[in-house]
Amino acid sequence: MPRALISVSNKQGVEEFAAGLQALGWEIVSTGGTAKALEKAGIAVIPIEAVTLFPEMLDGRVKTLHPAIHAAILARRDVPDHIRTLEVHGFSPIDLVAVNLYPFRETITRPDVQFEEAIEQIDIGGPALLRSAAKNHRDVLVVVDPRDYPRVLDALRDGRVDTALRRELAAKVFRHTAAYDSAIAGYLSGPQSELPETLALVLDRRQILRYGENPEQRAALYRLPEPGGIADLVQLQGKELSFNNLLDIDAALFAVSCFGDRTACAIIKHTTPCGISLGRTPEEAYRRALACDPVSAFGSVIGFNTAVDQAAARAMAELFVEVVVAPAFEPAALELFKKRKNLRVVQLPATGELPSLDFKGVRGGLLVQDRFRFDPREATWKVATDRAPTDDEWRDLRFAWRAVASVKSNAILLARDEAAVGIGAGQMSRVDAVFLAIHKARQAGHDPTGAVLASDAFFPFPDGVEEAGRAGVTAVIQPGGSVRDAEVIEAANRCGMAMVLTGKRQFRH
Repeated sequence: MPRALISVSNKQGVEEFAAGLQALGWEIVSTGGTAKALEKAGIAVIPIEAVTLFPEMLDGRVKTLHPAIHAAILARRDVPDHIRTLEVHGFSPIDLVAVNLYPFRETITRPDVQFEEAIEQIDIGGPALLRSAAKNHRDVLVVVDPRDYPRVLDALRDGRVDTALRRELAAKVFRHTAAYDSAIAGYLSGPQSELPETLALVLDRRQILRYGENPEQRAALYRLPEPGGIADLVQLQGKELSFNNLLDIDAALFAVSCFGDRTACAIIKHTTPCGISLGRTPEEAYRRALACDPVSAFGSVIGFNTAVDQAAARAMAELFVEVVVAPAFEPAALELFKKRKNLRVVQLPATGELPSLDFKGVRGGLLVQDRFRFDPREATWKVATDRAPTDDEWRDLRFAWRAVASVKSNAILLARDEAAVGIGAGQMSRVDAVFLAIHKARQAGHDPTGAVLASDAFFPFPDGVEEAGRAGVTAVIQPGGSVRDAEVIEAANRCGMAMVLTGKRQFRH
């Protein structure tokens, strides 16, 4: 009679699975809480101590770490000496192992978790069982994911337990235990002054995508083992999200997150804003963001940091939009969106704890850096010019500094009345970015005279400031730090500009 060992922390579906095995003539060996749950469901269970002839000890820390268990799993059925050894010791082979692990990752995400509690959620016996079964997968089925219970039962009923299925389930085990060990290592390491020497990344695939940036490229969305990420989004309606949609959703959420609890809207094309604004309402924020560059906004992703209401939804009806993303949507807004079946509506907060590290792929490796976080503090800011900004200029400079943080470098953003009126992004020189921002402003019907300008990095030469001065820009905010800062400041003085140096760069390569 085949024998299965079942010991799970996540009890989802386990009763149905065990009942299905029992109906097929399997014996069930189980431990602790799993055994009690199965017995309560009317399933006959052999207690683990009846197999090991040894009681659980140390508050359950030791129960399956025994030769009667691991020899029964690891014995190769095609090696006669292995089978004789089991017979000599009176061990019955174990042919299926269904185990999932203590909820370590879920435990450490709780803000009130104590170190001692986290340590007790480090599973020892579970990973050992899984690794033993996965190593000997030619003879032992191993199931770590409750979602695989139905297909394993179907395969057993139909006699379709082939090498491909066994290997697939074994590979899933090693991915699972690797992710588990990585989470433990990260927790025990705690905050570090340097990036770790070894970085283990085991990511769960959340969604297979139709294709990547281009149709010939395979693509999928993988989830980091941290809460609050893009994989937690809820799609409320519309077509399947694409690879490029997801990139733009992430960019939109970052752009509006820089404004705290003030109502903001960002219109994103190719991961950079073509319009961004504050407003008293979501509708006003949207209309002011759209006014920055209504031509480029066609086919965009639009992000809000507040709930989208009916008025904002009605305003967006005038524009072809790929995605709208916000932390919430009023029912009346969703009713309006239903008339546009292809419009993707996504719910995901713009705030929350972000992953600590940022990854960029290069040939044969990853570049890893601390994730950029906008810093609203002004302690390092200083007025560098003869003239200080007026109150209105200060207001717009603060807005522009937040807004330019989400624009791709070289990044220049013109602002007036807490709305972008011209954006120059992704240019090879900063003076070209200034020229483009002015050109885009005029193209959309905005007069740059009286606007303020934000630059994500320093001006390497005075020419960018001089270009802005000729267009009528009255104040500039930039990090400073160039060897030609004195020349740049002098150019601002000649143009009658106010210039603020923040001492901090906001470069997005």
